[in-house]
Amino acid sequence: MTQTIFERYGGFASVRKVVSAFYDKLLDSDNLAPYFANTNMRILIDHQTQFISTVMGGPGTISDDVLRRVHAPLNIRRQHFVEMAELLAETLEDFDFDVPDVRYVEREILRREPLIVTQFD
Repeated sequence: MTQTIFERYGGFASVRKVVSAFYDKLLDSDNLAPYFANTNMRILIDHQTQFISTVMGGPGTISDDVLRRVHAPLNIRRQHFVEMAELLAETLEDFDFDVPDVRYVEREILRREPLIVTQFD
């Protein structure tokens, strides 16, 4: 039986470490940090850990409607979405994820662009 990416890399505890490091990178970005100015990061990291875990084949689901609804008021620009995806891939590499696994997660994130991006300038 084939393991999911989620299982191969240690489940929720490991994904949470990745997500925490990922948000450190986002908060260091002059372009991305403003999106999180008034955000409870602990709660966001919990939600993002669930989402990334799901993308990696872990338990749960996050509907397209939820993604669209929570991101719509943020007016996310396409260039910032792409930067976020690049930083996520970089973080996965920092945690020694295999390249095919990094690319898979990156593709899964990028395919959700229409649900998240509202500014295409």
